Formats: sequence, structure tokens, C-alpha cells
Amino acid sequence: MAEPKQVLGSLRNRLAVTLIGGATILAVLLFLVVRNYAAQIAQQGQDSILAASVSSILDAAVLRDNQVEIDFPYASFSMLTTPADDRVFYAIYRDDELLSGYVDLPRPDHIAAQAHHYQTLTYSGTPVRISTASRVLLGADLRTRVTVSVAQTQDALSDTLNSISRNVASVGFGFFVLAVLLSFWVTSTTVAPLNRLARSVTRRGPQDLSPVAQPVPTEMVPLVSSLNSLMARLNQSLTQSEDFIAEAAHRVRTPLATVRSYAETTLQRVDKEENRQALRSMVRAIDESSRAAGQLLDHAMISFRADQLEYQDLDLVELVQDLVLRLAPVAEMKDIELRLDLPEPVPVKGDSILLQNAIRNLIDNALKYSPSESIIDIRVSSDPRSQVEVRDQGPGFPPDEIADLALRFSRGNNATGTIGSGLGLTIAQDVALAHGGAMTLTNREKGGACVIFSL
Repeated sequence: MAEPKQVLGSLRNRLAVTLIGGATILAVLLFLVVRNYAAQIAQQGQDSILAASVSSILDAAVLRDNQVEIDFPYASFSMLTTPADDRVFYAIYRDDELLSGYVDLPRPDHIAAQAHHYQTLTYSGTPVRISTASRVLLGADLRTRVTVSVAQTQDALSDTLNSISRNVASVGFGFFVLAVLLSFWVTSTTVAPLNRLARSVTRRGPQDLSPVAQPVPTEMVPLVSSLNSLMARLNQSLTQSEDFIAEAAHRVRTPLATVRSYAETTLQRVDKEENRQALRSMVRAIDESSRAAGQLLDHAMISFRADQLEYQDLDLVELVQDLVLRLAPVAEMKDIELRLDLPEPVPVKGDSILLQNAIRNLIDNALKYSPSESIIDIRVSSDPRSQVEVRDQGPGFPPDEIADLALRFSRGNNATGTIGSGLGLTIAQDVALAHGGAMTLTNREKGGACVIFSL
């Protein structure tokens, strides 16, 4: 079967690539979204602990004799302990005066009372998270603001995020692999109806142009409708062609028979040798044309029935005996003996009309090429398979042309002077192939041709 000149690639592969590309984008988005959400949650957890530390320090601040006193709670810094041993920095201000802690620890300029302010920056060459809050202390005649900042490095947070990232990446990779497998399954399932349709059409024979009746998805309905419409047009065209060939062969053969009859009658009345020779040539040409028309009709009939065989239970021996009986008068005219080697009945299933046509052509070919007073052996056997073997004592097949003799209108170089159309072996081979068999052409060691027609 010829391949199309332009191929746009595999529809299945394109669909799979599209789905896998979409799965890749979704996996990356899943990783980014989950990691970002996990980072926010982890940051909120650290912020809550920092805020609790700042609040515990602020709650411990009191004003005595106009002096700010802070008794650090133990839990203020112990709650900041992490597996990564993050460092903690703090600074306590009374208004703008540093009371305790790291003087260079940054603090925001304006902080609302009891409100926590968070910022992330680099301190001492290390990223830190800072929580800052303030509280107003009131005395008898004094109002002062205490501001507390607590900073913590983010090593534990980074370790946590890295662990979460690895887990999310593993989940994303698993999702991607699953999506790839699902993509191949989805593409196979999606393309399966198209493949079934292709196999259904491929299994059909050349003559099976019936509409496609199997259920198809909605998207394939226009394709199947167009295909059915094309097959309907092809069926109509094929039927018209077959009818034309059959009618043409019939209309040509009938007047040829009439012309031949007149030519033979005239031949008997003509005395002049050159006229008789011309009439003999005319009769020969008419015989060739009649034979060609008949075999064209046979070939058209075989082409029509080859994919719609009418199987029957037949006895191959009985079928060959009947054909030999019909061809016996032709053999007697040439003094040729048709010798049969027939075993017990050989039951077969086949199309009776096609089998008769094929075997008749084989015997007829042997009669044409066999010399007078020769023998044609016809043997029927069932081992190893049902077959008919026809052997003659003629010139045999040209060895260098034997592979092409079954082609239509092909005749060997030794067929000159013998009436024929080059369709006899073609018809026999087509019938054998239609029945799942084969036709083999060989030459006999002592001269002559051998044809084995098997089913």
C-alpha cells in the first residue's frame, strides 16, 4: 500500500506530547505553589514564636522610681531553641536609649503600641528574622516607651523548607510520571477507535465496499460519513465497469461466432488457394478474439466473486471428472489422451463456479500446447493439501519467464502461433489465492509443463 506523500506526524504522539507538556507545567506549578505555601506557614510559625518572645520580655518590664526594670523570663529565649542552633539577638530601648542588647540591631522607626513588626534582613552576614514591639509604661508623672526587638537566624527554617522542597519535588515527580503513564493510556484509548476503523477497512477485500457500520465517536462521524460516501461511489463505478466488461465481452463474442460461421462456410466454397489462406487467417483471428472475449468475461466474473465466495461442500474428484468429460472431444480432435489419477473422494469447501473455471483453464492450456498423440496426466490428491496437478508433454514453460507467466496478458516466448489471451494462468492463480491456496508452475525433467493448483 502506497504511503501518503506528506506525513504530518503521529496524531497519538502529538496528543501525548501535549498532555505530557501540560503535566510538566502542572508539576512545576504544584512544586512552586506548595513550596511557597509551606514557606509562608513556616515563616508564620517562626514569627509567632518571635512575637511570643518579644511579648514575654515586654510583659516583664516595669517602671520603678522612674527606672525601667526587666526581669528576663527564662522562656523568652528558650522557646527560640531549634535543632539547627539558630543564633538569637535582641535589643531593648527606652524611648531611643539602648538599655540592653545589640546596639547595631536594626529596628523600625515607628511602631504602634502592642503591634508587632516583622522584617527580614542581613545581620552580621547572616539572614535574620526580626520581630519588634513596644509598650508604654506610665508612672506618677512619667510616660515612657519600651521597645523590644528579638532577631533569630533562619538556618532551621531553611532546613525545614529544603526538606519540604525535597518532599514536594518527590510528589511532583511522582505526579509527572503518573501523568505520563496516563497520557499514553489516554492517547491509546483516544486513538483506538481510529485504529479499529483502519483495521476494519484494511481487512476488507477489494470488492467489499459496504458502508462502515461499527459505532464510532462523535468526532469521527464526519470521517466515516465521507468514507461511506466514497465507497458508495466506488461501488457504483466498479459495478458499472464490471457490467460494461461483461456486456462488451458478450456483445463481441456473439457476432464473432456468427462471422466465424460465415467464414467457415465461405472457406468450403472457395477454390483459389490464396483466398482460402486468407479465410483461414480470418478464422484464426476470430478464434483468438472470441477466446480473449471469453476469458475477459471469466476474469471479470472472478474479480467480482473473489471476495464474495459462495462456499459449497464439493468433491474435487467429481469436479475434475466432469471437466475432463466436457473437454474430451477437444482432446480427441488432437489425438491427446487425458489420463486421470483420482483417489477416493477429496471433499473441499469452495466456490464451484470459480474452481471449475480455474481447472478448466489449466486443462485447456495443456491441450493447447501439447503435441498430437501425447498424454496429459491429471492427478487429484489430498496430501499434504487438496490439489490438482496437470502435467503435459509440450514445450514447457520458458525458465527465464516462469515467474511472470501468471501476470495478466503475459505469454511465454514459445507461445507464438498458439491461440491465447494470456489470462488462463492469471484466472487460475486468482481463484487459488481467493481460496487461500496457491498455483505453482514447474517444468518436468523429461520435458513438458507441470501446474499444481492447491487449495
